[in-house]
Amino acid sequence: MTTTPVWSVDPRTGKQREQVAVEATRQEVDEAVRSAHAARGALADAGVRAAFLRKAAALLDEAAPHVIEAADAETALGPGRLTGELARTTGQLRAFADAVDEGSYLDIRIDRADPSLSPPRPELRRYKVPLGVVAVYAASNFPLAFSVPGGDTASALAAGCPVVVKAHPDHPATSELCASVLRRAAVAAGLPAEVVSVVHGFDAGLELIRHPLVAAAGFTGSIRGGRALFDAAAARPVPIPFHGELGSLNPVVVTPAAAAERAEEIGTGLAGSVTLGVGQFCVKPGLVLVPEGADGDRLTEALTKALGETEPGVLLDHRMRENFLAGVRERAALPGVTAPVTPGSGGEHTVGAGYLTVPAGLLVDPAGGAAGSEGSDGSDGSEGTDRHSYEVLLEECFGPVTVVVRYADQREAAAVLERLSGNLSATLQLSAAETEGAPGPASALIAQVTGLAGRIVVNGWPTGVAVAPAQHHGGPYPAATSHSTSVGGTAIERWLRPVAYQSVPDALLPAELREANPLGLPRRVTGA
Repeated sequence: MTTTPVWSVDPRTGKQREQVAVEATRQEVDEAVRSAHAARGALADAGVRAAFLRKAAALLDEAAPHVIEAADAETALGPGRLTGELARTTGQLRAFADAVDEGSYLDIRIDRADPSLSPPRPELRRYKVPLGVVAVYAASNFPLAFSVPGGDTASALAAGCPVVVKAHPDHPATSELCASVLRRAAVAAGLPAEVVSVVHGFDAGLELIRHPLVAAAGFTGSIRGGRALFDAAAARPVPIPFHGELGSLNPVVVTPAAAAERAEEIGTGLAGSVTLGVGQFCVKPGLVLVPEGADGDRLTEALTKALGETEPGVLLDHRMRENFLAGVRERAALPGVTAPVTPGSGGEHTVGAGYLTVPAGLLVDPAGGAAGSEGSDGSDGSEGTDRHSYEVLLEECFGPVTVVVRYADQREAAAVLERLSGNLSATLQLSAAETEGAPGPASALIAQVTGLAGRIVVNGWPTGVAVAPAQHHGGPYPAATSHSTSVGGTAIERWLRPVAYQSVPDALLPAELREANPLGLPRRVTGA
């Protein structure tokens, strides 16, 4: 039987480090899923699940030097960044353990029988049960927090679902190391190791999404790859939920008043956000609306200075580097687009940060009748160029680059925003007076971007997604394929489905729904 090796590659040199595994065959994927399915009953005890998650966090902390070394060797993200990411990852595991203990994620609702109503109401008791085996597709840019031990895995296990992870090819050694830690934690908690397993290979990923015992999937990655898996999940004889995070432009709007008040601060802050993690964050600001005029010029001058002083960096792999360079070339070649700081090759294995700038009029559909859509010389600078060619500027370019759009007035800025698809985040840079809440342009902007994004940021930057109960990391398509979040406490809801029990004798009810509430869980009873 022919086997395909899985290599760990150093992105700083492009050279293979070691063979980590071989790509999983159809039979091996089947065995992994069936073993996970057989182990699902062991996850039924909430106390055991919580102990497992805490043990996994503790063992990852103990293995931190080895985990960080392995991840840095495969991603070039650096020990500082990876130390923080590991802390976030173990924090997620502990947070979901706390959620399991607290129990409100079960959303228990009890309605007492009331024969006096019309129609009469029977006794109803409702809670949520785990879906079954979850397929997790790891992300490239977060080898810990969105990979084998990451939020999808942690939330699925917390819900009571065993997990089969399709490892990302950019960090296979890190994936294997983290999987071994999770499996040791499972055994230490009295669970079968098979509640977590890892498979490698593109074909294995397809086999996984098609497997009849896989009940749901979580994905973080590109629009192309995510949409293919999403379609495969929907095309199954029994379709399954597919919670995908696919891509996001993360627009920023700088109001004229904000630019007048703190242009230099905004320009410098923007540079830091665009270059964080070498521009490889899913919430990197990729399109920035800056007003025309002297105040906007001061902002771009600060941005130019800060980006010009940024050292070249290494992307996660050489394929991404080539895609970044090609994407920048395509955008920079459009008539009317300029590059005050040219993003591109910083060396044989690195890339340099930069930004492109374009008049807002080139991005506005002429059918929309937007004002100010002509250039200063009375033309849009795009004669002979298909207007649709400029749509590439409204698409994510993964890496340390952003597009600055200079707009004439609020109407033109709004027209550009109308062209955008769904996003993970949208950021508004407002003046002190605009944040006081009086009706005006700022409130109109809030309303408009609320329809575009899952998280709205004011006078901050979207990079850095806090792991908190109120967090939402998702958004309208293509930011996400569902309305759920992949970060925060409510991420657990993706792997559960509600069941109602009508007129079922107390002794036959699940313990979570019995009248005496033996588990001490929060519940809503007849609306109270």
